Amino acid sequence: MTILRSRRSVLLAGAAAGATITMPWVARAAPEFSLKYANNVPTTHPLNVRAKEAMDRIKAQTNGRVEIEIFPNNQLGSDTDMLSQLRSGAIEFFTLSGLILSTLVPVASINGIGFAWGSYDQVWPAMDGGLGAYIRAQIDKAGLHAMEQAWDNGFRQITSSTRPIKTPDDLSGFKIRVPPSPLWTSMFKAFDAAPTSINFSEVYSALQTKVVEGQENPLAVIFFAKLYEVQKYLSQTNHMWDGFWFLANGKAWQGLHADVRDVIAKNLNQSALDQRDDVKKANDTLQADLTSKGMEFIKVDPAPFRAKLQAAGFYKEWRGKYGDDAWAVLEKFTGPIS
Repeated sequence: MTILRSRRSVLLAGAAAGATITMPWVARAAPEFSLKYANNVPTTHPLNVRAKEAMDRIKAQTNGRVEIEIFPNNQLGSDTDMLSQLRSGAIEFFTLSGLILSTLVPVASINGIGFAWGSYDQVWPAMDGGLGAYIRAQIDKAGLHAMEQAWDNGFRQITSSTRPIKTPDDLSGFKIRVPPSPLWTSMFKAFDAAPTSINFSEVYSALQTKVVEGQENPLAVIFFAKLYEVQKYLSQTNHMWDGFWFLANGKAWQGLHADVRDVIAKNLNQSALDQRDDVKKANDTLQADLTSKGMEFIKVDPAPFRAKLQAAGFYKEWRGKYGDDAWAVLEKFTGPIS
């Protein structure tokens, strides 16, 4: 593991160089482990707020032995770029949607099956229980380590700059941005839409320049990424639930002392639970916030959307791809899907 000079050390050194002789210098030991954590959401997003709290606790509880620097908002590149950096060890930690992780770990997208979940009362028992354990075991086999508690991204909604989406027929020919994941592309093709895979770092500009008409994301992402500036309509489809896995490079993780791993895992899992509460509370106010920014909310009936997917063979196709064992674990929590 590469031990990097911390940003704090650089800042302190700069301050010392400009100090007068009357300002005493207090020596501080460099951290034993200087690590990097990257993500794709703005600094104001609850994920980054709670992650910062976790990193501060980790530093305090290890007596400064561990310092984890946060690189938010795609500072280190797109999702696919950062996943490559995580795998190579260029960064030690990364939070990523399971649906995008599925390009490496196919079953990681199973929680995103369209219109599978009724509410969080189904989601969290699954992700904290058998379904989450099943997915984490597959992530482990890919050389990565996933923390036990998933972070919340939220139920995803469809937005548009051209027309409201009220029924599946409204999606016919609709140019929609989707993340680089086969599941998303497959689902929107089943609706006869025209999905285009674009990394999140490029979404705003793609909407602004009309490369695509719309996109889909949870309310918190729509708000904090200011997508309301380039989108007019928001259809409350709740078509997917999506979360973030807090991932570590497998070799880097095993290279840490056991006591250090325990402190990091404990604090990241605590912050994951705190962040879930934040997203839940935010969702209660975000509709009003987004409406005040000019977005028009449209309530939709999910039943016709699910029926369209059924008729298109979407569920049958993905049950075949995940396998009967994985599908059985999913349906243990969702009830029958297909």
